[in-house]
Amino acid sequence: MPPLPSTARLSLLTLACVTSHIALAAQPLQLDALHIDDMQPSEAQAAREDLAQVPGASNLVDMAKVEQGRVGGVADVLAYQPGVYAQSPGNEGVKISVRGSGINRGPGSHASGTHILLDGLPLTGSGGTPYELLEPLWISRAEVLRGANGLTRGSLALGGAIDYISHTGYTAPKLQLRYEVGSHGYQKRNIASGQVLGDFDYYLALTDSETDGYQDHSSGQGKGIAANFGYRLNDTLETRFYLRYRETEHETPGRLSKAQIEHDPRTAASSNLSIDAHRDQPGSTWLANKTTWQIDDDSTLVAGLAYHHYPMDIVENRYQNTGYRIRVDYSDISGTLNYNRRHTLFGLDSTTTIGFRSTTNLPSSQSRETADGPLTVTPRPGNGSPASYPAGTLMRAYEHLGSDNVLHLSNDTELAPDLWLTSGLALIYTRREVQVTQPATDDTLSQHTWDYAPRLGLRYQLTPDVQLFGNISRSVEPPHAWSMLWSSPLRFPDSNLPSSNRQRAPISLDNQTATTFEVGGRGDSALGQWELTYYYSQVRHELLTVEIEPNVFAESNASPTVHQGIEVGLSSPLWQGGAAGALSLRQAYTFSDFHYRDDDAFGDNRLPGLPRHYYQAEVRYDHPSGFYAGVNTQYASKVAVDYANSYYADAYATFGATLGYASPKDDWQAWLDLRNLTDKRYAATVTPGYNDNGADIARSTPGEGFGVYTGVSWSWL
Repeated sequence: MPPLPSTARLSLLTLACVTSHIALAAQPLQLDALHIDDMQPSEAQAAREDLAQVPGASNLVDMAKVEQGRVGGVADVLAYQPGVYAQSPGNEGVKISVRGSGINRGPGSHASGTHILLDGLPLTGSGGTPYELLEPLWISRAEVLRGANGLTRGSLALGGAIDYISHTGYTAPKLQLRYEVGSHGYQKRNIASGQVLGDFDYYLALTDSETDGYQDHSSGQGKGIAANFGYRLNDTLETRFYLRYRETEHETPGRLSKAQIEHDPRTAASSNLSIDAHRDQPGSTWLANKTTWQIDDDSTLVAGLAYHHYPMDIVENRYQNTGYRIRVDYSDISGTLNYNRRHTLFGLDSTTTIGFRSTTNLPSSQSRETADGPLTVTPRPGNGSPASYPAGTLMRAYEHLGSDNVLHLSNDTELAPDLWLTSGLALIYTRREVQVTQPATDDTLSQHTWDYAPRLGLRYQLTPDVQLFGNISRSVEPPHAWSMLWSSPLRFPDSNLPSSNRQRAPISLDNQTATTFEVGGRGDSALGQWELTYYYSQVRHELLTVEIEPNVFAESNASPTVHQGIEVGLSSPLWQGGAAGALSLRQAYTFSDFHYRDDDAFGDNRLPGLPRHYYQAEVRYDHPSGFYAGVNTQYASKVAVDYANSYYADAYATFGATLGYASPKDDWQAWLDLRNLTDKRYAATVTPGYNDNGADIARSTPGEGFGVYTGVSWSWL
């Protein structure tokens, strides 16, 4: 056969190529799996970008870093965070204050001053924020929006919002085991599992802990479960159900004087020992659902619903010859609805958010006070003879109902390249219903109030690495329903009845409001990642608490006060040695100036309860193999222990060290955490009095002495 012409050979080659392509197209095309999730920013990175769009100060806590040491409670979570003061008195009731919020209200069962959320849904209610469900091993990160920057989360509190974000099947390993053990009988165990199974994902964790406590009579234990289940119904609709349940038991050792802390910090208050003081949460439950609808590329609607039941059993107070028991049965229901849309406004890029949140106590929210032992009531002479009653005698019963309802609107508009204007307005309607029902009285408080909180802010991206911001805003914080009774000077007559001298009628308290100016910036530089903020707040009707007798507190609206401060954070790479590792330094400094404005009794006195200077720092070495070691310090200046500023708790500095190994594959880690290396004796928290006239009164809880903690974690990824 003669050779084909070159043009024919070319045509046959072309035909063969086309035929080959057709044949391949007719068969399934096998490609390597494309992991879309790996191409998307991580949840932590997305959260960081969202917070960078807020014209004000915020904090993002990555729990992967926190878990490289002891994770005993939220004080460990919120360490090294500028603008945030978090100190534990030896149990889970951490005293948290942001910009002086709730400056002396805690530590205890009802912290205030910040609005606490779980996965964007309210945990804080009209009675405050219970702590037992805030187990840190159940979360992947925490977001803190300081001050009025929490508006978009529905927070109007002076301290802003703290949102604890749970692990899900997308962030948790298939199986994780963790065990911590250390000084003072401390142990903590956690087993967790999370997976993504097609359109369904789940996370489940079981945790239990126990401690003998640093002080005498300060042992505690807790156990609980957390779970959430998510399902993507389609490309635009997903829903997630949440469950948290936890039980705790805590002995309460009481507060000590400065002399006691200096000479015997591990002792317990004699009054607490005499009544076997304790604070138990026999079983708190949080059930919730959050559903997200991606309406279109520019619009999102998120709806949430949560049920919260948190009973308490408390014996911390002495009445006549015995302790008295307070059984509290709180329950509330919360609903949220948030609509977000990207659009244009007058031809400018804009984003608008409309939100609503409501938290309402259910009618079962009632309390009962009973004698914890045989009771003998001895009235003053002339008011009757002593009378004896058996243990369990009812002394008083009361109900405390309330609701908080917030409608908020905010908008971000790009006025010019890299210059954004933020505006917002919130309306708040609160209701408080308080009444003593046994012995029955006709003195019922029914208080309904409306208030508002506008906001205006600017943020400017000066360079790709530097952002400047400023805002002026208003905050509103209503009083707790229970404080309206416990703060009352109106009491039952002196007699030989079990209700003798107990509060009989509630009193009205005003909403605390504040106008705050804030300016600052954040970015990257040769020194590292930095942030710097200054704020100034003029506060009216500040809700301040004073101890009127051991473990009995009264709250009232103060004369005008000022809260101002400077918040500085800096994370610096000190040395980069490649294969030899790296050395870094992280620092957080908070300057706080909180004082009266020409008060009739106290002039311009400082508000007690918090240090003026608070500094934390850690120098850390990391090796590429996974080995790490660090030394850390914490400094706090002296703290006034009464409103008259007649006596102060001393300044202190503590030092610690960490040593550990984290596998480069993130499948296991082990660590050693040394705390308070010099065994410094100091006051961790202060619960102020009115005027101690320079006397050393027992108002402080001692900080933990030298402690050694170790732990190991293993994960099946």
